Amino acid sequence: MNSNDHSVRPPPVLVSLSSYGSQQAQAKGQAALAAIAAAAGADGVEYRGEMQRGGAGELAEQRAVAQQHRLQVVWSSPEGMWNPEGSLDEAALERAYDHAAAVGASRVKMSLGAYSIGKGVDALVRRIERRAIELVVENDQTGSAGTLPPLRDFFARMAAAGHAVAMTFDMGNWHWVGEDPHEAARALGSRVGYVHCKGVQRAAAKWVAVPLADSLSPWRTLLRQLPGDVPRAIEFPLQGDDLEAVTREHVALVRAL
Repeated sequence: MNSNDHSVRPPPVLVSLSSYGSQQAQAKGQAALAAIAAAAGADGVEYRGEMQRGGAGELAEQRAVAQQHRLQVVWSSPEGMWNPEGSLDEAALERAYDHAAAVGASRVKMSLGAYSIGKGVDALVRRIERRAIELVVENDQTGSAGTLPPLRDFFARMAAAGHAVAMTFDMGNWHWVGEDPHEAARALGSRVGYVHCKGVQRAAAKWVAVPLADSLSPWRTLLRQLPGDVPRAIEFPLQGDDLEAVTREHVALVRAL
C-alpha cells in the first residue's frame, strides 16, 4: 500500500531515543526516556545500542518499561552487517538479535556496513530465517551503506533469494552522502517498512538534524512518496525543559501527517 489516507487509523509513531541526546541517555537511562515518550503519546520507541549505559539489568528494565506502557519496540544496532573485510559479520548480527530479543523488540535495525555490490546474501538469509524478529535495513551516512547502488543491489539480491527485507528509510541521511532523497524514494519506496522522520539544515559546512518544521528539505513531498501505512519514528533533536511536552507536540505532528 502506498497511500497516505490515514482516515481509518494513522501509522504508529515511535521515538528514536537518540532524539533526546547522549547526555540525557547517560543521565536518565533509556528506560526512563521510553517512559517519557509513552507519556507523550508515542506508540513505541527505538532503543539505541550505542546509548546503552551497560549496567546489569539494563535490557530487562527497558523491556519492562515497554511492556508496562504497551510500546512497540525497535532495537537499533550501531554495528553494520558486513565487516571491513567484506564478510558478513555474523557475531554483530547475533548480538543485535540477542539484544532485540532481550528488550522485547519486534524489529532489529542495522545498516549494511561495508557491503559491496555483488556480495552473496545466502549466509544472511540462513541467519535471519531462524529468527522471529524482523530485520529492517537502514540507509546510513556512509557510501557503502547509505547510497543507492549498494542498497538497490542488496534489496534485489535478498528478493531474488526469496527473502525480501524491509527498509528503514531515513529521510535525512541521504543529504550526508550527497544523494537526492526523492530519487531514493522513487527507487526504493516499495521496499520501505519503517521511516525515520528527520529534518535537515546546513550548518558550518555540514548537515545537521533538525525538527521537520525547521527543515530545508521538502519533507512533506518526500513523505507522500513513501508508504503511508508503515511506522514512523521521530529521529531529530527533542530538547527543552519539559521533554514530555516537547515530545507530545512532535508526536502529534507526525501522527497527523
